[in-house]
Amino acid sequence: MAIPRLSSLLRWRKLAKSDWLVASIGFVLFVFFLSFFFDPTSDSVPSVDRSPPIASPPDLVKLTLSSKAKERGAFCLDGSLPGYHFHKGSGSGSKSWLLHLEGGGWCSSIASCSARAMTMLGSSTYFEDEVDFQGVLSSDPSLNPEFFNWNRVKIRYCDGASFAGHPEAEFKNGTRLFFRGQLIWEAIMDELLSMGMSDAKQGILTGCSAGGLATLIHCDYFRDHLPKDAAVKCVSDGGFFLNVPDVLRHPTMRSFYHDVVNLQGVDKSLDQNCVAKPEPSNCMFPQKFLNNIRTPVFLVNPAYDFWQIQHVLVPASADVDKSWAKCRLNIKECDVAQMKVLHGFRSSMMDAIGKFHQNKAGGMFIDSCYSHCQTLVSATWHSPTSTRIENKTIAESVGDWYFNRKPVKLIDCPYPCNPSCYNLNFT
Repeated sequence: MAIPRLSSLLRWRKLAKSDWLVASIGFVLFVFFLSFFFDPTSDSVPSVDRSPPIASPPDLVKLTLSSKAKERGAFCLDGSLPGYHFHKGSGSGSKSWLLHLEGGGWCSSIASCSARAMTMLGSSTYFEDEVDFQGVLSSDPSLNPEFFNWNRVKIRYCDGASFAGHPEAEFKNGTRLFFRGQLIWEAIMDELLSMGMSDAKQGILTGCSAGGLATLIHCDYFRDHLPKDAAVKCVSDGGFFLNVPDVLRHPTMRSFYHDVVNLQGVDKSLDQNCVAKPEPSNCMFPQKFLNNIRTPVFLVNPAYDFWQIQHVLVPASADVDKSWAKCRLNIKECDVAQMKVLHGFRSSMMDAIGKFHQNKAGGMFIDSCYSHCQTLVSATWHSPTSTRIENKTIAESVGDWYFNRKPVKLIDCPYPCNPSCYNLNFT
């Protein structure tokens, strides 16, 4: 198939400095392109600063539209049915379940949600019939040694609020859009429970980016709906978004989350002890509720998360003179002063993680790569050339933690110390 050139995506970003829909679509396209990223026949994707392994054959899994969604009133933004991709487990994994929540940013206004509703991020009309299961979803034991034979589910993202919107907000805002993220989550959970997940012996809820945030929001719900004697844990990938000002000291991300929460009534899905305090939208930031999650959590996050650097720390609106243009797209192009700012971002992440580091049940893999969402692609999840900390891949680290083989609290040294990183280059 023909793949649009990355330069086209970059032009999209320039056209919408104040519209986060672009960032959302760009992220989904990035993940889609990343599935071709390790295919030597493709030259239309971000480059990296080291050679990737040879791509494995695709593991295509068909789309299923939810059979329980309509009766539950669970709809995508445009009113279409939500969906998922299910790969049945086998052998020793037949009673083990891994659910992955897809990411893709958020929408914060009627205009941006309306535009989103005409894409795969807001309508199942645009979902692919099949998707390639890679990384933590792969059925290849050499690429996914711990979970390859589990029941694996990819839940598609079409609500724009991390599976946490509520229909009451539709009436308040007088829109024909459907804000049903929470109902989508509950309907698909009910469906999977009826398909055998109610007898699970082991379970993992995971997700990437906005799906990584959704993983943290819904982690205890997932735990509470599986058998009490099941081993249930959650893995958030690229979902630890920071409440930090941008380089002009503007509260860009905090203001954005405020609009998302108010538009879609997300506060009803957030930690209620946190929401009871002033400004409920602050409770979208994991640092505000991570330590209140009862279920064991593992964080996978790059300390130099390119999505956050490009949209939280240095959004286009904060780079009027384009002095950050090269650095935002390629960390190797950052000058000394800019690297000091990026190291400061890393320090903010370490501070935000804070006492979670002392949580005996928790785990983490915080590398120093210029990346985002590292569990979805086999090359960064587990391969001979994967990113490593203390000679452990992300897959090995998650496995050691999940199966209680050893505590895992891996924090990388600052950039550019780790030669195993895949640092994305968008230039």
